[in-house]
Amino acid sequence: MIYPKIYLKPKKEESVLRLHPWIFSGAVARIDGQPEEGTVVEVFAADGRLLGVGHYQIGSIAVRLLAFDEVTIDHAFWLDRLRSAYNLRQMLGLDHAPENDTYRLVYGEGDRLPGLVIDMYADTAVMQAHSVGMHHARHDIATALRELLGDRLQAIYYKSDGTLPFKAALDHTDEYLLGRYTGGEHLATERGLRFGIDWLKGQKTGFFVDQRENRRLLEQYAGGRTVLNMFCYTGGFSVYAMRGGARAVHSVDSSSKAVSLTERNVALNFPNDDRHRAFAEDAFDYLRRAGNDYDLIILDPPAFAKHRDVLRNALQGYRKLNAAAFEKIRPGGILFTFSCSQVVSRNDFRLAVFTAAAQTRRHVRILHQLTQPADHPVSIYHPEGEYLKGLVLEVE
Repeated sequence: MIYPKIYLKPKKEESVLRLHPWIFSGAVARIDGQPEEGTVVEVFAADGRLLGVGHYQIGSIAVRLLAFDEVTIDHAFWLDRLRSAYNLRQMLGLDHAPENDTYRLVYGEGDRLPGLVIDMYADTAVMQAHSVGMHHARHDIATALRELLGDRLQAIYYKSDGTLPFKAALDHTDEYLLGRYTGGEHLATERGLRFGIDWLKGQKTGFFVDQRENRRLLEQYAGGRTVLNMFCYTGGFSVYAMRGGARAVHSVDSSSKAVSLTERNVALNFPNDDRHRAFAEDAFDYLRRAGNDYDLIILDPPAFAKHRDVLRNALQGYRKLNAAAFEKIRPGGILFTFSCSQVVSRNDFRLAVFTAAAQTRRHVRILHQLTQPADHPVSIYHPEGEYLKGLVLEVE
């Protein structure tokens, strides 16, 4: 197949030769033709060497490379990439219903499918595009996914309204690409616990699957403790804490809808259990008025920084939030604290937490340094894919 061609400036191919999948607009010398955004293009070095094939887009990233050689982007290509991603999840033991049927099947660049995310919730796949190219390919991807999973897949919901480039003016509406969920409440299982998943109106694809292993770790620390789960969203950490034997669990989120989701998920797993209470309230306001009753606190806020222009403010936010938790947590308490901001480096986040600890003059020890789970793999050539970082701290 003949694709439009993009030629780079001299010496601008070096990152591509290191297998980094992004080509920035400043590296482009010329474009043969006028490809529309989302078109598959071939990329060449200044001396005419073919560097790869990818999706063209308008913005700072001009091309997201799908392959670093000559390849046709067709059904066989999508099927091969999806099979590779699925084989990894099988090796990790994640597709083992009924114990676990909730996991990330595709994680963008980590699975050599930049701009694409697919999460599995039982027999439903929720697909999300972060590029116009993946948006245009959504039906081809859905067809390949159906062939790969067969009858294990009953529905594919395409949920990209909040992730597609807004300047592309695609006039997109979220929709089912395959089937339609008809089982009443959307339920999925993670490590033996049941969760209601709102992929129609919820954040992201409906659930934060990236905290699965960190929730599992928290369960080991929860026994006999009084737990505060800040920014609880669907209450994942709260449910794990209860299974771990927590004495009491309080869940806080500024969204009343999130609090309702948390209460529903607690009830699914621990009906009529009076250990749990939920509060719809601003996190800082709640911490300000809270007593010193908590000896396990979880801070899992939404991304404080979406881009580098607000990085400084984001780091101030992390310092302020963690300082408030350090001031309140009981001696001998455990703090699980996270950042999911991609532009906040691991060192930046650790420095923000260090500064908060020094400000309160509490003696703090690092017990664990956390990241995203293996179904969110990071390409060694694309370190930007590592976005989740966390610390488990013991506070004397």
